[in-house]
Amino acid sequence: MTAMFKSPSRRAVLRGGAAAAVTVLAAPRVLRAQPAAVKLGLLQPMSGFLAQAGDLARIGAEYAVKEINDAGGIKALGGAPVELIVGDSRSNAEAGAQATEELNSAGVVAIGGGFASGISLTATQAAARYDLPFLVDSAVADSITQRDLANTFRFGPNFTMATEVALANLVKLNDAAGKPAKTVALVHEDGLFGSGLAQIMQDKLPGLGFEIVEVISHPTPARDMSNVALRLRSLQPDLIIPSHYYNEFVLLARTLQQQRVKPKGIYAIFGGAASSYQFVSEYPEAAEGVFDCNHWGDPSNPTDAALKKEVEAQGKFFAYNAPINYSLVKVLAEAVEKAGAADRAAVIEQLASAEFASGVMPYGMTKFDASGQNASALPLNTQVQNGEIKVIYPADYAQAEPKFPV
Repeated sequence: MTAMFKSPSRRAVLRGGAAAAVTVLAAPRVLRAQPAAVKLGLLQPMSGFLAQAGDLARIGAEYAVKEINDAGGIKALGGAPVELIVGDSRSNAEAGAQATEELNSAGVVAIGGGFASGISLTATQAAARYDLPFLVDSAVADSITQRDLANTFRFGPNFTMATEVALANLVKLNDAAGKPAKTVALVHEDGLFGSGLAQIMQDKLPGLGFEIVEVISHPTPARDMSNVALRLRSLQPDLIIPSHYYNEFVLLARTLQQQRVKPKGIYAIFGGAASSYQFVSEYPEAAEGVFDCNHWGDPSNPTDAALKKEVEAQGKFFAYNAPINYSLVKVLAEAVEKAGAADRAAVIEQLASAEFASGVMPYGMTKFDASGQNASALPLNTQVQNGEIKVIYPADYAQAEPKFPV
């Protein structure tokens, strides 16, 4: 049976005040019930080693909720306000499933977030038991939307989509510079995210004219990258392509700097720190020149700049988690608006069939395919230049020309 959150009826809300209304016969106004809030769940790692990402996601989601409520709430429901309920995955898959159960019990009409691929896999599976719509934000494992779960949708690009863009841009970058990069070393975390991406790189790079000289795997969290850096120094690859979460990326970049490992470029794909202003601000020398192909907001959209300002006002460093979760909440609220009810089945139907504005993400109109994947999702290529994260590809969003070799 589908678990479903139902707002209290207007009659139920008004009944308690009926006697009082009778005694004020001359009152010129009719008291109206405040529409019940539409509860949206946000599942993020609010504690544990991924907590920084969860905190930024919360800021973005709360910014969207305030914007929606200030504009009059869900108009199809009489101006019902949106209420955000945050669940903590505690940076691990099992806790993500538990937090999903708690959000279901809290009566949310839909859940957004997940962040990491492993967490998103277990959380969406848990949500499927209750026909609870789940819109994944930034987790990229292809398998998330390949399990025939009608409740599961992904807002951002998956592995395959992102690597196609990243590799096409890498070839363009290398060709424009006269093909200085011929050899590549892959460094990745050993979870679902890093291992999956490394496998795609091994399949694709040789056909594009790049020789893979080494594939180096490491655990997450990692405490030391000295051996990795020493191995890379001995191999001297032209390019290093890393795939990590934030802490491991920072650790690797700093260790490479300390060991004087200087490739022609560090070209990250979903590179954790490479799209975070904390890395850029705290370790400017290690960050300078690093490329990334990642989730990133449209830099020409004024709301993207406003989100960055809001993040910094709260004493945080801006990264993609804020804009993508801002945009994800806007999509979920629009799905409720189109459904005309805080009804899970109706929201799933709208997500499966309608088009949605994409907030500040560079997706045009969001449209989910039969698997639940947003077919319009597009990662952007960035490079750290003079202490700023600049979009370099595609041309429609570019803020600067790439600098390569670094």
